Amino acid sequence: MPKPYPSEFRDDVVRVAQNREPGVTIEQIAKDFGVHPMTLQKWLHRAKVETGAAPGTTLSEAAELREARKRIRLLEQENEVLRRAAAYLSQANLPGKGSTRSLRSSPPQGSL
Repeated sequence: MPKPYPSEFRDDVVRVAQNREPGVTIEQIAKDFGVHPMTLQKWLHRAKVETGAAPGTTLSEAAELREARKRIRLLEQENEVLRRAAAYLSQANLPGKGSTRSLRSSPPQGSL
């Protein structure tokens, strides 16, 4: 789902809320900008996390984690393919398997 507000707008609203005069509420700022007060609260919390004022995962850390998880999934898939190939190849090289069967004696001729 696309974000309903551009990042520049969110940044401006957060900046106004952070620099508000004493007595001005978050609810009033949210109303003035046409956003829900809870939305503005979330934006303010995200801004604190991004600046390190509150604990949490920053947007860049979250993106890095997503990329790392994607890479891990890919490597796990590649590992599974290699494991199956190794199992297949080890079975093909066992005595009595594969091309060595043709070296065994052939069935008796003439019986039908």
